[in-house]
Amino acid sequence: MIKFNLHLAMVVVPSLILFSACNSGNNDQSKSTAVLDTVSLSNKRFALAYQDGDKIVATSIDTMKQISFGGANHPAISPDGNKLAYTVKDSVGNNSIWVADMESKSQLHLQVNSKNYDDAVWSPNGGTIAFNFLNDQKIWKVGIIKADNTGFLVLDSKSAIAVSSPVWKTETELMAHDLKNIYTFNLNGKLMETNSIADLLGAAYHISASDRFFYAQNGKILVFNSKYGKAITELNDMANAVFTLDLNSRKIKRISPEGMNTSAVFVTADDRIFYSGAENPYTQSKIYVSDLEGNVKLLVNKGMNPTATLK
Repeated sequence: MIKFNLHLAMVVVPSLILFSACNSGNNDQSKSTAVLDTVSLSNKRFALAYQDGDKIVATSIDTMKQISFGGANHPAISPDGNKLAYTVKDSVGNNSIWVADMESKSQLHLQVNSKNYDDAVWSPNGGTIAFNFLNDQKIWKVGIIKADNTGFLVLDSKSAIAVSSPVWKTETELMAHDLKNIYTFNLNGKLMETNSIADLLGAAYHISASDRFFYAQNGKILVFNSKYGKAITELNDMANAVFTLDLNSRKIKRISPEGMNTSAVFVTADDRIFYSGAENPYTQSKIYVSDLEGNVKLLVNKGMNPTATLK
């Protein structure tokens, strides 16, 4: 187990405020501190978080203000932009989720009954966090916990099926999938709805465990990431792409450009689609934002695994 300490110092460069950080470890992971060198992060609106190599970055949407630190991955920014959940891997390879308050400078280690939990996702009002975790039977499940570190609950706890990649449908319901079906659960773990992925998408779209499904336009559109099309020589496989599915017409529209290989997608409550993708020779991933019509804008020249807040 490790103790994850952030030490953040302000570095000023032309038109950019960058907060860099480092981490140190010992055998106590139950406590964590953050020191910001008298630099207050209040009044600095963070709107996007992503991974850049071995560090994570939170930034304003114009990327003019940033905070970044190493030793963590899979960042998830809270809906209000004031907190950041992220994953830390310890010396024996186990993952755990921490939450940093970027205004008070505090850090919180989420207390989950598992040695391996990852991929935090905030509920729409920021009150609850969902995540993947490995249970005692070595089966991946979805857990939820309140942002104040109470109320840990396992969804679908009695099933032997592995479910993963949670996404919030509403403040009181969330979705996860097992490669065959998309399941909707309420916050008590009750199964509310089951939808066959094959029935929704057909056989041409190939879903992995890490792919996520998001509802947009008040539940009328499903946004997803999937392998599709002919194999690309440089990838030795089909490329991933971002798509939307109109649930009424069943029409599927491609959002990411042809030839791009996308690695992650995130949809905000105001229906903006953020995704990371790389073009040939597929060595550097960039971050883009699109609307539901496929009007795409480049945001970050190097990064992956984006999450974002409301405007």
